[in-house]
Amino acid sequence: MKILMLSLNTFPYPPTYGGAEIRTFNLLKHLQAQHEVTLLTHCQRPVTTAEIDALRHEVTHLEILPSPPQPQPARSLSGLLQQAGRFGRFLTTSTPPSVAYRYVPAVQDWVDRAVASQKYDVVVCEHSVNEIYVRPHVRAQLRTVVDIHSSVYGWVRNHLEQGATEKPWRDRLYLPLLARYEQRYCRKFSRLVVTTPDDRHQILKLVPEASVDIIANGVDLAAFPYRHQDPGGENLIFIGAMDASHNIDAACFFAQQVFPQIRQRYPAATLSLVGARPVARVQALAELPGVIVTGRVPSMVEYLHQATVCVVPLRAGLGIKNKTLEPMAAGVPIVGSDRGLEGLSVDQPLRALRANTPAAYIAAIDRLFADAALRRSLSQNARAMIEADYTWEKAGQKYERVLSS
Repeated sequence: MKILMLSLNTFPYPPTYGGAEIRTFNLLKHLQAQHEVTLLTHCQRPVTTAEIDALRHEVTHLEILPSPPQPQPARSLSGLLQQAGRFGRFLTTSTPPSVAYRYVPAVQDWVDRAVASQKYDVVVCEHSVNEIYVRPHVRAQLRTVVDIHSSVYGWVRNHLEQGATEKPWRDRLYLPLLARYEQRYCRKFSRLVVTTPDDRHQILKLVPEASVDIIANGVDLAAFPYRHQDPGGENLIFIGAMDASHNIDAACFFAQQVFPQIRQRYPAATLSLVGARPVARVQALAELPGVIVTGRVPSMVEYLHQATVCVVPLRAGLGIKNKTLEPMAAGVPIVGSDRGLEGLSVDQPLRALRANTPAAYIAAIDRLFADAALRRSLSQNARAMIEADYTWEKAGQKYERVLSS
C-alpha cells in the first residue's frame, strides 16, 4: 500500500514525548516495514535537526509544512476578540476552535494535490483533529481512516462529570456543539479506529452506522523490560505527561487526598510524580511531605523498577493508557481507577487492584505493601497479559488490516 498519514497535531518523534507521539510513531513504524508511508506533519514544538533526521529514516517520505500561528491569550484585548471570533465560527461551521485554529491553507493545498494525484491507496489521520484536511468527497475516491485516539465530545463530557475541567462554563456550552462536530467528521471516513470498547460505544451512540475498529495501544517490550527483583519498601509512583489535564487532576487528587493518609500509616512512604513538563500545580505538590516531582527523566523504566507500587488514579480521560500498560510490562504492581484501567481485563485472573475512592486506594496499597506474594502475582499476571495482547507488533498488524480492507 501507499499510505498518506496526517499527523499535524503532533510531531511523532521522539516516541517518548507523549501518548499521541508514542502511538503514532509505533503504528507508522510497523506500516513502513511493509508499505510506503508518506508522513505529513508540523513542528509545533521545538524539534531538533537530529529528531527530524531520525524521523525521516522511519518513513518513505517526510513532509514538514508550516505550523499554524498560536492563538493569543484570552486575557489580552486582541485575545478576547479572537476568542469571540473563534466561538462564532464554531457555531456556524461546527468545527471547534481547538481544531479550527490548526488549519493552514498551505497544508490543505498539499493534501488536495496529493489526493488528486491518485498515487495513494489510503489517507489516514492520526488523531481526530487532522480530519479538517480531509474533504468529504475524498471517501468516494480512496480509503479514508481516522485513528481517533479519544472522542473529543466524550473527553469534554467526562472532564465535566469529574470536575476536572478548568473552564466548566465554556465546556458546558461547547458540549452539544462537539457532539454535532463528531457526528459530522466521522461520516467523512470509511473506517474509524478507537482504543477501547467504551470509546467504540461512545462513537456508535453518535454515528450508529459507522464502521468502528478497536486497536489498543502497545508497549515496546525492549524499552520496558520485566523486573525480576521486587525492591520492597513503601514507594509509590505515578507516571505521565504532567501538563495534561487528566494527569494534573490525578496527581493533585492522589497527592492531596490520598497520600497524606498513606504517610500517616507509613511515615517513610514516598510518592514520585514522574513525567515531563510539570505545570505549576504539579510542581507545588513537591512541598507535601514525601512527594517528589521529577520532571522529565532519562529513563522512565529505571524509576518504575525502583517503585513498590504504581498508582493510576485517573478520574478523567478516555482511552487505553500507556501509563498503565508500561508499568505492567515493567512488572510493577498496579492500583488504578476504573478510568485508569479502562479497556483492560484485570479481574480474572487478578492483574491489578481497583480503587476509586481514597479509602479504596488506602486499602489496596495496604494489601500490597504487606504482601510480597500478592505483588509478585499481579506483576507476573500483568506482564503475561502485555506480552500476549498489548505489543506494538500486534497493534500494528490490526492497523494494517484496517487500512487495507
